Formats: sequence, C-alpha cells, structure tokens
Amino acid sequence: MFLKDWAASRSCMESMTRKTELPPPGVRIYEGGTPAPPARTAWAWRAGTLFGIGRLKPGPGTWASLVAAAIWYIGLGATHLTDGAASVVTLAGAAMVTLIGIRASTIVERESGRMDPGFVVIDEVAGQWITLSFTPLDIGHALVGFALFRFFDIVKPWPVRWFEKLPGGKGIMLDDVAAGLYGLVVMALLHIWW
Repeated sequence: MFLKDWAASRSCMESMTRKTELPPPGVRIYEGGTPAPPARTAWAWRAGTLFGIGRLKPGPGTWASLVAAAIWYIGLGATHLTDGAASVVTLAGAAMVTLIGIRASTIVERESGRMDPGFVVIDEVAGQWITLSFTPLDIGHALVGFALFRFFDIVKPWPVRWFEKLPGGKGIMLDDVAAGLYGLVVMALLHIWW
C-alpha cells in the first residue's frame, strides 16, 4: 500500500513540474494550444498579390494585366511624355517590378507552401508593361497589347514555358517577362502597319 501511494504521489508531482513542450521555432501557438497561421511578410504579400488583385475571381492574372494596362495608360497619359521617354519609363518600371517581384514571389511561394501560387500576380504587371513599352499611347493600342500579352501568357510558346520551370520567384516572374517580349515583338510588327 505504501509503495502504491508513493508511486501515485510521485506521478502527481512529476505532472505538476513537467515542462511544457515548446513549439518549433517560427510556429506561434494560440492560447488553446492550436497552432496559429504562419506569419506573413506583409510587403511581399501586398506586392505579390498586387494589393489583393490576385484574390479576384475568375482569372486573377487577367485582372492584374488589366490593372497594369490601366496604370500604364492613365499614368503615361497624365505625364505627357514623348514617345521615347514613355518607352524608357515603361521599361524601367517593368525592370523594377521584375526585381521586386522575384523577391516578393519567392517569399509568398515559401510562406504559402504552394509552388507558383495563382494569386501571385505581380508577374503580370512586368509582362504587360514590357508588351506596352513601345506602344503608342491610345486606347486601341492598349487593348491590343493587353490581349496579346494575355494570349502569350496563357499559351506559353517556347521558351516561355521553360522559364516557368525555374525555381521560386525567378520562374514566376521570368515566364511573364518572356511572354511580354513576345507581345512586344508582335506589337512592333503591328505598329509598322497601324
């Protein structure tokens, strides 16, 4: 009997003094013991989803391309730049978006646990601006450039699909850059006749 009481009191003492297991580093736990969603890098998610445009349905890429074309048309229209200056500004913007997008989409891909998540749409901005970079600033050309970029982004002719296979943000961004270059070439050819 003595041993039985001693074992029960020892078990009770051990449970009272047992240390609580800590979660792995980077995992937050709510008060009830359930894991909290992983922390998100706010700037990367804002940039990667184009401030939430990537959550629009259907076709978040199409919505992002439309927003990019609208920003290009309204932004350059308000500045009254020469055609050459507008092209430089557009290409510089596309380059800046590409560099930011590679980093942001790499972070979002890692934090979401999904490869090339569909809600990451910053790549559409870079590709759309590349297609529009030498386009005359009028609504007709803007709509044709929009349609051409979407076509090449969806069809993904060689080597666009190859770029998509690159790891992380490089693959997410560079396939759209390549699709934008296809659109740029066709826009340049159309500009000869139109």
